[in-house]
Order: sequence, then structure tokens, then C-alpha cells
Amino acid sequence: MKNGFRQSMAWLHTWTGLLLGWLLFAIFLTGTIAYFRSEVTWWMKPELHGSVVGADPVGLALDRLADLAPDAAVWSITLPDERNPALALSWTKPGEEARRGAPATVIDATTGAVLHPRETAGGEFLYRFHFELYGLPRALARWIVGIATMAMFVAIISGVITHKKIFKEFFTFRPGKGQRSWLDMHNMTAVLALPYHVMITFSGLVLFVATLMPLVVDRPAGRGPGQPAAVAGAPAPHELPQLTAVPPLMARAEAAWAMPVGRIQIGKLDTGQPEIVLIPQRNSTVAVQSGSGANGVERMRFDGLTGALIEETGRPEASVVAKVDMALGALHRARFADTGLRWLFFIAGLAGTVMVGSGMVLWVSKRAAKHAKSGVQPFGLRLVDRLNVGGIAGLVLATAGYFWANRLIPAGAADRAGLEILAFFLIWAVAAVHPFLRGPERAWSEQLGLSAALFLALPVLNALTGPSNLPLALWRGDLVLATVDLVALVSGVACLYAARKARPGRQPARRPARRAPVSRVPGE
Repeated sequence: MKNGFRQSMAWLHTWTGLLLGWLLFAIFLTGTIAYFRSEVTWWMKPELHGSVVGADPVGLALDRLADLAPDAAVWSITLPDERNPALALSWTKPGEEARRGAPATVIDATTGAVLHPRETAGGEFLYRFHFELYGLPRALARWIVGIATMAMFVAIISGVITHKKIFKEFFTFRPGKGQRSWLDMHNMTAVLALPYHVMITFSGLVLFVATLMPLVVDRPAGRGPGQPAAVAGAPAPHELPQLTAVPPLMARAEAAWAMPVGRIQIGKLDTGQPEIVLIPQRNSTVAVQSGSGANGVERMRFDGLTGALIEETGRPEASVVAKVDMALGALHRARFADTGLRWLFFIAGLAGTVMVGSGMVLWVSKRAAKHAKSGVQPFGLRLVDRLNVGGIAGLVLATAGYFWANRLIPAGAADRAGLEILAFFLIWAVAAVHPFLRGPERAWSEQLGLSAALFLALPVLNALTGPSNLPLALWRGDLVLATVDLVALVSGVACLYAARKARPGRQPARRPARRAPVSRVPGE
């Protein structure tokens, strides 16, 4: 600490950010996309894009279940919503144990025809990669991500301490100034979403508490309220009872929850005394458990014949500590959030991604300026310079390639999801080697330029390989499909701009005289 507390924090900020910077960039980027993982998965199933929700999806679903599974003990209907316009059905036969995550039968929401979407890793792969990486043992991957999250938290706190004029610098951006521009970009994106950065890293640490603090004991989760138990015994044919009208029950539940019904479960069909369980679309508050599924925790259970309310399960009671823990987990996952709030989280996540990436580039830019006069760059500087290309531009390119692989791999290919993931990592691996062959300046421009081309052409690829397209989706009000195409276009424009700025010869000449004050640069 002989250099003073602030200088020590600057050193800590620099090296915690550098050592895990590429992993943190990947965590931020994939986690940000995961806010719209349902939308990404929908885009990656073009076989569903021709389906339009009709006037009575519940009645249609019940009719199709009566045809497809007349001997079932339990029916389950997942209703279309603003994030996933699919109408999905599943059922459990008498004597079978309900399997969580079992594939559902998707039907056309207008005609009731069974649809056969392609197998895809979808947005779930990016979501899982965000906190479990891929191909590593689950426990090891969580340890790695947990340590990286702790490093990110340390970097944020030390960065705030390091910068004396951090809020003033938020309003300062000087483009075309090389190192100064990267510093301004780093500061702006850091301060722009500073509350989000603190929340997302701290809540991430709380979610990893059982991994990082193994003495913490997790209690096994029990059966959710209103979830019917499997009926013992061998399957036997039975006559379907005449169910009461479901829409009035839905109206009652939605009025009580101020939230649309997301799922309908009809159990005990083989007993002659069916029960209808209504489940909300999502939680309306953060202080409840959000890690067990996409729907909310509240339930309403009705008599399936008379419509009488049997049980209403509210939000479970919990201690203050438990509520804080659940609130932090819900804030991190954002499953309670409506579309507008998820967009806010998405923009803040992008700011965090740019903050990490610009910090890595700033590290190289600052040290390259120091060695400019000698004309000799140390091995470590040259290594980080090239790794930056693969870790930042390469990941962006791999993400764009992942979407293309979804449409170019034949729909009936065996292990399609695995092939999509393989394409993602192969592209990333080639992008990591590329700057060692072409040099970092050319590699930045070439990888960002290729990413721009892939993103800008993605709506065209969608139109050529599916039944819908961007203009049709906008006209029909299919905002899920249109949003992915529009974000691809915006991403393509951003990559094109970055590729032009990164072209060899476009970097501003460094001025040897009048050295600019850089005392505010982390690590100085």
C-alpha cells in the first residue's frame, strides 16, 4: 500500500479485470441474450412461425387433448404469451410419473394440427453457457463462473474507488482519440448501468453461495402446490368426464392475480372427479422463488365438474432472510419482469458487455502507447492483443454463426442441437487462431466485418428458410419473430461501424509530444 490506497485499488481493478476478462465478456454477452432466450428459441423453430393464435386456444387445446390422450390421468396446457406464441400440450397416463422437462406436443394455434419443430439448442444453450459453461463437469464450471463473478464484483468496487471523477466522466466522450476514447467508453458504460452491474454481480454471488460456501445446506425441493401426484396402478381406459367451462375460472384467477394464466393443469381425469389447476404466467413480485420454472408460484385449484374453488395457494411465507435471497435470485433471472423491464435489463447487460470489452482493449491500448517509441512490444502485450480479438470479436462472430447453423443444418439431422453447439465452438476456435495468423488489426476488421454480414443477412436467411419474414411478422403482429430479426439488423450495423473503425490505417496517429494526463486510467 506504499503507493496509496487509490493506486492499490487501481492495480486491483486492472488485474482482476484482465485475468478473467475474456470469460467475463462471454458471461455478460450470453447472459444478456438469455433475457430473451424464449424469443431466440422461437426464432430457431421456423416450423412454428406459420401458427397464429386463434380466438379460443383453450377450447382448441382441450379438444385436441381429448383426441390425442383420451386415457390420460393428467392434461397440461401451456398457453401462448407475448414471449412464446406456441400452444403446447402434454399429458401423463395413469401410473406414470410426471417428468419435468419432458417434450411437449406443439399444435397449430388455429387449426389444431400437430407441428413438428426441429430439435434445437435454442436460447437455452446460451442461458446455460452463461453460468455453467459447456462440456465441463457441472460443479467445476460453477466454481469457475463463481470465481469470475467474485472477480467482477471486486473489479467494480475497486473501479469506483479508483476514479475520482467517475460521474463527471460519464458525460465525456471523445471519439477518434485512441486510448482516450476507450477510456471514455469504459467509464460511460460502467456508470450508465452501475446499479445494474452491482446488482447482477452480487446476486450472482448469492446464487453461487452453495458452490462457493459448500457448508451451506440446500433443502431438497418438494412437490409444488397443486401439482397432482402420479396415480399408482396399471393404465386403464376410462371415460372422459364433462368438464366445467374453463374461461370463467381463468377470468377469476386473472382478476385475483392481475396476471394472465400461463398454464392449465387438469388432473384426476381417471377418477371421475377431475380438478383444474390454474397457474399464472409469471411471478408478479421478486420476493418469491423463481428458479423452479417459468411460471409463477401461485395456484388456484377448482372442482373440474362444478367449477367450485377447492384451494387457493398464495405466495409462500418466508423469513426476511429468505425473501431477500429469493428477491436477489429473481432480480438476477428477471423471470418476474414484463417486456419493458426485460428490455431495460438487456440494455444494461449490453452496457456491461461493452464495459468489459472496452476495459480489455484499454489495457492493450495503454501499454502499446508506452512501448510505441521503442517499437518493440513485450510478448505478454502481443499475446493479450491477439487474445482480445478471439475473446471479443470471435465470440460475437460465433454467436452470429450459431444462428446461421440453426437454419443451415438439415432439420432432420441426428443430434441437431449438438451440431449447432459444435458449430458455435468451431467458429469461436477458428476466430481465436485467426489473429495469430493475420495480425490483430486485420483480424479485428475481418471478424467484425464478417459478423456484420452474418447479422445483416439473418432476416433474409429467416425469410428463405421459414414460412414468415420480417415484413410479414410486423404486419401480423408477431413481435417475437420480428424482434429477433430487428435486433440482428441493429447488431449488424454496430459490427459494421466497429469494423470500419478497426480497419488498418484508421487508427489515429499517436502524438509523442504533450503527453495527455492518464492518471485516471485504471492500473496507472
